[in-house]
Amino acid sequence: MKLTFLGADHEVTGSCHFLQAAGLNILVDCGMEQGNDVYENQELPIAASDVDCILLTHAHIDHSGLIPLMYVNGFRGQVYSTSATAQLCEIMLRDSAHIQMFEAEWRNRKAARSGGKLKEFVPLYDMDAAVNVCKQFVGCEYDRVYDIAEGIKISHGGTPNYVEDLTDIFKRTFERGGNVVIPSFAVGRTQELLYIIRKIKEDNLVGRDFDVYMDSPLAIEATNIFIKNVESCFDDEAVELVRKGINPLSFPGLKYATTGDESKQINFDPNPKVIISSSGMCEAGRIRHHLKHNLWRPECTIVFVGYQAVGTTGRIIVDGAEEIKLFGEPIQIKAEIVQLKGSSGHADKDGLLCWINAFDTKPKKVFVVHGEDSVCDEFTECLKEEYGYDAMAPYTGGSYDLIADRVISEGVKERKTRRTTSTQRGKTVFDRLVAAGKRLMTVITHNEGGTNKDLAKFTDQINALCDKWDR
Repeated sequence: MKLTFLGADHEVTGSCHFLQAAGLNILVDCGMEQGNDVYENQELPIAASDVDCILLTHAHIDHSGLIPLMYVNGFRGQVYSTSATAQLCEIMLRDSAHIQMFEAEWRNRKAARSGGKLKEFVPLYDMDAAVNVCKQFVGCEYDRVYDIAEGIKISHGGTPNYVEDLTDIFKRTFERGGNVVIPSFAVGRTQELLYIIRKIKEDNLVGRDFDVYMDSPLAIEATNIFIKNVESCFDDEAVELVRKGINPLSFPGLKYATTGDESKQINFDPNPKVIISSSGMCEAGRIRHHLKHNLWRPECTIVFVGYQAVGTTGRIIVDGAEEIKLFGEPIQIKAEIVQLKGSSGHADKDGLLCWINAFDTKPKKVFVVHGEDSVCDEFTECLKEEYGYDAMAPYTGGSYDLIADRVISEGVKERKTRRTTSTQRGKTVFDRLVAAGKRLMTVITHNEGGTNKDLAKFTDQINALCDKWDR
C-alpha cells in the first residue's frame, strides 16, 4: 500500500494524492493550483487511463479543477463524492471550462494576427470534457460506508457559528454609515454566510433593517443546488426550517445581482448594506469593482471569510497594505479590514487538533498537507512534540509505504524560483517573460499615431496587467 503526494504539499492549493492499494490506483482530489506556485508539482506517475477512481473531498476548484483534464487524458473511472458535491461540480467545472475556452479564443485571435509568431493556445480542457466527466460522478450519502473494492471502504462525515462576530461588524459599520463588503467563494462559504445573516436578521440582532446583495451568478446557481440538497447539506436546525416552509438561505432584503448592470447599480445605493461577491481571494470577478468603490472609505469594512493565498490581492490587503491598484487606479486602503478567525472552509489548528484527538484509536501515522510551507512544518512539530503523534509534512513527489511504515521517497524540497528552467523549452520561463516585455515595447511603437480612444484603452490594459503582477 503506497501513498504518493502530488499536490498541496507545503502549499495550500492543487490538492492531489495518489493511493495504490488492493490492486487499485486511486486519486484523492485532483485540483488546480491557485495563487503563487511555491513548489513544482510532480506528475502523476501512471497514465490517467490507469486510474481506477477518484475520491473527491469537496467541490472547490483547488480540489476538483483538473478532473476534466484527467478525462481528456483517458480517465474513465468513477468519481466518488457527496451527492451535493457532484451537483456543484456540474456548474463549477463547466464554469472552469468556459473560462479556459474564452482565454483560448482570445489568445488564438492574437495568434492568427501574428503571422506565425504566436503559437496556437490549447486550453487544458473544453466544455465537452467537463460535461462528460461529470457523468462519471457517484453521489454518496453522509455517514454511510461504501465498499469500492475488497478491503477499501470510504465514508464522508458531515462549522463554527459566526453570528456574534458578524453582528458586531454590521453594527459598528452601519453606525458609521458604511458598507460591509465580503469577498466570498461562490460555493460553500457564500451559502453559510446567507444562513448566518438570516439568523441575524430574524432575531433583529443589529437593531435596524439592511439589504444584502449577492453579486455572483455562480453563487446564485450554487445556492439553488444547496436548497435542493437540504437533508445532506443542512444541519438539523436548518432542516427543521425547511420542513416548516422556511428557506434557510433567504430572508427579507436579500437581493440578487445577475447581470453586469445590476452589479454596477449596487454601488449607487447610498444606504449602508452588505455586499457578498466573488472571487474569495479578490483575484478576479465583480468583487474587485466593489473593492474599488469601498476600500478608500474609512466608514466601510471589508470582511475576509476564507483563506487568502500568498501573492493574491486578498492576502496583500489582509497583510496591511496601505494602497493597492485596481483597474490601473491607485486605491488607498482606509476601510476597516477584518479576517474572521478560523473562517477558512477547512478547519484551523484548534479544529484539526480537536478532530485528530477525537479518534478512539490513535492514528499510527499523520501526514500534514494543504497548508503554507512554514505552517506545515510548525503543525507537524506541534503534533509530534505536544501530542505524541508520528507525523510528517511530505513534499510533492514524496511517497510512503503504509504497510512497511517507511518513507520511499522524500519528494522535491527545492522551491521554484524565477529562473526555474523549463524541461519543455530551451530557454527559461523568465527569459520568455523578458522577451514578451521587449515585444510589448515593439507593439507600443507600432501603435504610435493611433486614435486617442484606442491608445487610452491600450494603456489601461497594460496598467491593469502591471497592477496584477507588481507585488
